[in-house]
Amino acid sequence: MTTLIPVPLGEHSYNIAIGANTRQQLPTLLSEYTLLTPKAPALIVSNPQIWRHYGADVQNALVESGWQVTPCILPAGERYKTLRSVEKIYDAALSQRLERGSTLFALGGGVIGDMTGFAAATWLRGIAVVQIPTSLLAMVDAAIGGKTGVNHPQGKNLIGAFHQPRLVVIDPEVLATLPPREFRAGMAEVIKYGVIWDAVLFNLLGQLPRLDRMSALPSESLIQILQRSCQAKVDVVTKDEREAGLRAILNYGHTIGHALERMGNYRLLNHGEAVAIGMIAAGELAVALGYWSVEEAAAQRALILKAKLPTTIPPHFDIEGLLALLKHDKKVQAQKVRFILPTAIGQGEIADHVPPELIRETLQRLQA
Repeated sequence: MTTLIPVPLGEHSYNIAIGANTRQQLPTLLSEYTLLTPKAPALIVSNPQIWRHYGADVQNALVESGWQVTPCILPAGERYKTLRSVEKIYDAALSQRLERGSTLFALGGGVIGDMTGFAAATWLRGIAVVQIPTSLLAMVDAAIGGKTGVNHPQGKNLIGAFHQPRLVVIDPEVLATLPPREFRAGMAEVIKYGVIWDAVLFNLLGQLPRLDRMSALPSESLIQILQRSCQAKVDVVTKDEREAGLRAILNYGHTIGHALERMGNYRLLNHGEAVAIGMIAAGELAVALGYWSVEEAAAQRALILKAKLPTTIPPHFDIEGLLALLKHDKKVQAQKVRFILPTAIGQGEIADHVPPELIRETLQRLQA
């Protein structure tokens, strides 16, 4: 059974399709829920690992329905999320003579989705993109909402554009081949939604005995997690498509998280691990400023530990260096670092008045 979650954004509206084997039902979903046609050449952008598992499924399904699709395989990993990698998509688009009626299919995790979306936003000033996320993190976050982009050596996602997909296709079965560490990373984003938006989701996570492996979750619970997380993202994005205000709360845990990723050169900590530490830090800041209670912070910490995510800053990270990296965060305004702070389970708000010394003390405590 396929569940559809509409994303009502006027002329940029689309659907999220969640269900087993949806990757093989892609042509039918495209026919029913988009105006895309197989007349123009298309690219499937992926990485070697994902292509080995699922490339043939997607390509064969499209070819059998008349699509002219060619794979474009990029290296895997956050450190390859660069303009140089996007140039490879442009080169493939040029060699395959993609035109304004063409489509890019993003088959992979958040890195592939972000780069493919950015390439689609900028090739011929904008062509269609379809997101087929294969990681939990991409399913509940990166593939939805139209944020695309790449990293700059001085900061994460500093180069990008808003470009909504025409369709998001989520097949939970592909998570069976996701490494446990990557599944845990995605769970950090799920916990984020529970903390800042959906108390029902937070309570559901609290009732489950384990959050660290897909195999430990009942299938119906996994579907609930996917549906509620996607709906949370949709609720926020439809209220604030281009992050003029409310949408910034989706960056809960990301302010410090992005700095941690950058300091580890995108190798030591993956995105979810860094966000988990960032949420612990933001939770402590919220307690110190009177935004929420010690008990609520402890409940958040319990979920993060249940997902077997880190809660402390690596001992060799330089705290002053982290503070310097925070100043390059996209959310800085008037030279003030903005944090998302929880005010209750299921609620959060933007704060730009966090004292620098409190930030320093919190980071030092998390490292100790």
